Amino acid sequence: MTEPIKSVLYDVQAAQGGTFEDYDGWIWTLSMGDSLGEYEALRSDVVMWDVYGLVKWDVRGSGAIEAVQRIFTNDVASLEPGQVRYGAFVDAAGAIVDDGTVFGHSGDHLWVMTNGTTFAEHLAAHSPGLDVTVENRLHEMPLISVQGPRSREVLRGLTDLDLGALRYFRFTPEPVDVAGISVHVLHTGFSGELGFELIPAREDAAELWTRLGDAGVRPIGFEAVEIARVEAGLIIHEQDYLPGRQTPFDVGLDRLVRLDGTAPFLGADALRAVAADPPNRFVTLHLAEGELPELGADVLAGGELAGTLTSPVESPRFGPIGLARLRREVAVEGARVDVAVASGTITATVGLDCAYDPQKLRPRS
Repeated sequence: MTEPIKSVLYDVQAAQGGTFEDYDGWIWTLSMGDSLGEYEALRSDVVMWDVYGLVKWDVRGSGAIEAVQRIFTNDVASLEPGQVRYGAFVDAAGAIVDDGTVFGHSGDHLWVMTNGTTFAEHLAAHSPGLDVTVENRLHEMPLISVQGPRSREVLRGLTDLDLGALRYFRFTPEPVDVAGISVHVLHTGFSGELGFELIPAREDAAELWTRLGDAGVRPIGFEAVEIARVEAGLIIHEQDYLPGRQTPFDVGLDRLVRLDGTAPFLGADALRAVAADPPNRFVTLHLAEGELPELGADVLAGGELAGTLTSPVESPRFGPIGLARLRREVAVEGARVDVAVASGTITATVGLDCAYDPQKLRPRS
């Protein structure tokens, strides 16, 4: 039997009381013993978590930019060195294969970060004849996410980098010193809060984790992150969408689909037709108290299937909520729907696309 993959930070987290779960052959950190306390620290202070399983690809060659652009809905060609863009990787029908970020280095050099491991294969299938090489750097590029309202304040005490000048969705193409360790600093995150992500060399990751902890950064696990990301309306691969089944418009990525002709990509014509009349919308449902529905639960309107609940959580701030894909005519703020549970159905109210910070001001603060 193949052993599950453990993060380079597994041992240091285990020593701190971490609890873990094997998910599809990967060991993920669930919590450090107090998920709700960890969530509150994320929303009010500064925390860190291990994003080891994020797949990092190094893409190079004279055809690198053109190749990635062919399968990515956002604009790659205009990326400046040190700039990051988020979007969807799509197939010929315009369906999402994966979602992720593209990082611009100087020249014909990109980083691409995805959830799944099919990026290189998908890229190769749609870039025949182009000069492009792709290397999976997952294990050589551990990533520690430092998030929360005090993240900039605490990190300022550990680096000479002007974090105030590092704009949202920018990064340092060359390593800088943080807590005495050479790292790339990314002004990105997956929390709905101000935050930064740090990429050290593999051999330095555990020491960086320890030094951040010594500076007051609290370690947390994904049970806390799950609450925060659902509150912020952030999607997860193979949960909020199934690869090859949904389009970017089904999960609220409309603004990341560049259909103005400046960045032609696979499936653009199909998505142009969808954009003219999107059949589904992505919303937050505010659920009735009681039995929390399971992910994938049917959402009903007038007794008929109207959509799917993709990510239900118990939120300390908003009560039971969940992200959902709904038919457009049902996805009206304030509308009432029913959600299937084991005992029958519960009622829910349609809200905005996210419950927490709908204008997305906090990550940019």
